Amino acid sequence: MKRHKLLTLLEQFHPSDQEIPYKEQIISFVKENENCFERSLSIGHITASAWLLDHTGKRALLMHHRKLDNWFQLGGHCDGDGDMLRVAIKEAEEESGLEGIIAIDNGIFDVDVHQIPQNPREEAHFHYDIRFLLQVPTEQDLVINSESKELRWINKTDKDLPTNSDSVVRMFYKWQKIFVSDLVALSTK
Repeated sequence: MKRHKLLTLLEQFHPSDQEIPYKEQIISFVKENENCFERSLSIGHITASAWLLDHTGKRALLMHHRKLDNWFQLGGHCDGDGDMLRVAIKEAEEESGLEGIIAIDNGIFDVDVHQIPQNPREEAHFHYDIRFLLQVPTEQDLVINSESKELRWINKTDKDLPTNSDSVVRMFYKWQKIFVSDLVALSTK
């Protein structure tokens, strides 16, 4: 049942050209692995992430990941939970200290498949990442947790983007094309 919900979301998602192979890989992975939401699946697992906007929709939040030493969107492991949107919201709240985060749209914003390098606790494995467009409804203070070195709000200008990671850059440009008025329309769906 959990896999069915994700497969339905993926069927409804219209990927960019760059994301087409990722969408296909994720669908195959989900169909082939009943325990795809479990971190214990050593070859890889489904993860959920957030392109998180501030209350105005004019800034997005990135974190400088402590272990991977690079800038990424907020997100993390499902730990058995098949509700990707719920996981993305939970991870965004835990990693930012922000409360009451909401989905601008319940559909998928972006997908990505990337390899996580071997570390002392795990072999190298893949993250099959499902991303959502989320927003914090009010102005709040950020709280850095142990997973990040820094949290930073960025504007829609290229000079604000602190990374050249393909997947982050792709989401950044998707967001650049969205106008604040579009966000209001999406959030009332």
